[in-house]
Amino acid sequence: MADPIEIDVWQGEVAELEVDAIIVPANESLFMTGPLGRAVKRTAGDSVELEAVRQGPVEPGSAVVTGGGNLASPYLIHAVAVGHELRNDPASLVAALHAAFDIAARLSLGRLAMTPIGLERGVFGADEAAGHLVEVIEDRRRRAAPLPGSLVIAVSNPQEAAAFRAASEALRAASR
Repeated sequence: MADPIEIDVWQGEVAELEVDAIIVPANESLFMTGPLGRAVKRTAGDSVELEAVRQGPVEPGSAVVTGGGNLASPYLIHAVAVGHELRNDPASLVAALHAAFDIAARLSLGRLAMTPIGLERGVFGADEAAGHLVEVIEDRRRRAAPLPGSLVIAVSNPQEAAAFRAASEALRAASR
């Protein structure tokens, strides 16, 4: 895994991307019932959800990995940032992002894609979720913890795109 990380914000369907792994938001039971989970499962197939559920339930702030099923990506990382109680807990969001990046590092995955983590069911706003992603990346840089060489953030609307592009620019400016 290389530093600095190259970040691209892309408005489109994350399941279409050909990367080493895709990070998606998950709930504690790991059923892929949220809008993003259902969309990814439509392409990946039911086996991905079954593989995830066998590893659960898990606590907010954690992540699990499954195969990618029918995706072009060989792995799917399920990050649990928001629990069933829908509490805005930045510590859980940050821990889930670290857990996802730790899994990617353990598997030596250099090209990742992700959907915004924490936005599920409106618990975090796009600006807040983007800010916590920057916080995690900066923390990992300071500690020399592994980061992927590239990260594509697949957003679903212009507001999310603006928030994650602004965060990406701030991160780029801070690393100069």
